[in-house]
Amino acid sequence: MAPKVLVSDKLSETAVQIFRDRGIEVDFEPSLGKDKEKLAEVIGQYDGLAIRSATKATEKLLEKADNLKVIGRAGIGVDNVDIPAASKKGIIVMNTPFGNSITTAEHAIAMMFATARQIPEANASTQAGKWEKSKFMGVELYNKTLGVIGAGNIGSIVCDRALGLSMKVVAYDPFLSEERAQKMGVYKVELDELLARADFITLHVPLTDKTRNILSKEAIAKTKKGVRIINCARGGLVDEAALAEAIKAGHVAGAAFDVFEIEPATDSPLFGLPDVVCTPHLGASTTEAQENVAIQVAEQMSDYLLTGAVQNALNMPSVTAEEAAVMGPWLKLADHLGAFVGQMTDEPIKAINVLYDGAVAEMNLAALNCAAIAGLMKPTNPELNMVSAPIVAKERGIQVSTTRQEKSGAFDAYIKLTVVTDKRERSIAGTCFSDGKPRFIQIKGINIDAEVGSHMLYTTNEDVPGIIGTLGRTMGEGGVNIANFTLGRAGVGKNAIALLYLDQPAPAPVLEALKETGLFTQVRPLEFDAD
Repeated sequence: MAPKVLVSDKLSETAVQIFRDRGIEVDFEPSLGKDKEKLAEVIGQYDGLAIRSATKATEKLLEKADNLKVIGRAGIGVDNVDIPAASKKGIIVMNTPFGNSITTAEHAIAMMFATARQIPEANASTQAGKWEKSKFMGVELYNKTLGVIGAGNIGSIVCDRALGLSMKVVAYDPFLSEERAQKMGVYKVELDELLARADFITLHVPLTDKTRNILSKEAIAKTKKGVRIINCARGGLVDEAALAEAIKAGHVAGAAFDVFEIEPATDSPLFGLPDVVCTPHLGASTTEAQENVAIQVAEQMSDYLLTGAVQNALNMPSVTAEEAAVMGPWLKLADHLGAFVGQMTDEPIKAINVLYDGAVAEMNLAALNCAAIAGLMKPTNPELNMVSAPIVAKERGIQVSTTRQEKSGAFDAYIKLTVVTDKRERSIAGTCFSDGKPRFIQIKGINIDAEVGSHMLYTTNEDVPGIIGTLGRTMGEGGVNIANFTLGRAGVGKNAIALLYLDQPAPAPVLEALKETGLFTQVRPLEFDAD
């Protein structure tokens, strides 16, 4: 059955057509996002939800979204999506961080020009029939110092445009390396130095606990007298009341704001002040940007629903389409390894270690870890998946570690999963052969070669004669067909294991009959999603 997507906000027809062209059933209901009750009634029908800012994907709505696998936000901000609630439901949340980068950067530059030359006030004065040429004395951008707070995707574009205007650029960004700064042609500085040197300051960081009020009253006091401040990033990065006071006191010469702490902004301490330019969150409002982000979100959602590729997800490691094709068998193997240990473990798990050997160690380990954790936790929480399982594992205080090593054995690559509880350590290793089918290659340190099937039976025993016969006879008497039979032992007369691939689950009487023989220390039926 083809995946089904709901577009509940205004997206371009081009984006909607992308879903159709990819074979995805799509319902285009651009006004539905504003009708919370109606949206809640129908959301359970859909695998994907494509939105802008009008639709509110709240926890209450997501409770009704039993089939939803992905939410795609056409734009950067996801304030209208409850990401923790989506993660717990196993729903991937994607945005489109690059579709409106140029547009937003250009708006910041335009706002810088506007406050430098008092363009809005001069325009209003002129259109009012006045000719106040001497009143509007501006400043040049040439040779001035621009302080850029946040030199990521948008911030780096602003830096490039500013350099093209022959400005000097200093940047504060904890993640900006000296090498990257040199390539960009900017000076990497600490925040206090930026505040002291900049003639203009522009912000390009997300709103987090660390960045909230990054330009506080104290920070504004450290700025150069006559500075102009531009914010086209997020409301709440600047203390608007403190900035208003600094403007009134003549310390700050002007400001240009596209975003506000409370939006829609019907009132602000900045409103009505001279040399302050305000726009209603227009950073991404160009025809090109709106089309770009709509197309991008449609392509990302289609890729995920059809191939498993994950791009620009906020609660899941990204996996490219190329990676998804190569990693598919390995993701399945990681899930199977987790599922084996999860079905064998009855006590609380304290720690998980995943060892990647050989070629698999060069793959996307974050995604593989998610698959292993999901497989491990699904036996007791069937609703969990690669998105939600790591969240639950973290909530339970389970420590997850990863080991990467070069090829060290007979296999070109393998994964070994070790789980630690208060009582024991349990480990299993597996690989993928050229046919793409996962194999278990080691359990409890005993080497085996077992194909994974939907229905399996695991037994442990001392290495004594008669085990194979007992297993075969008991299965036959119970009407259970054995598709594959794998044995392994630690040595002659020592611990031994058997892994049977069955055509159907072993009934309870068959399992009980095996236990009653007294030959087996463990008899455990196992189920795997091996399709």
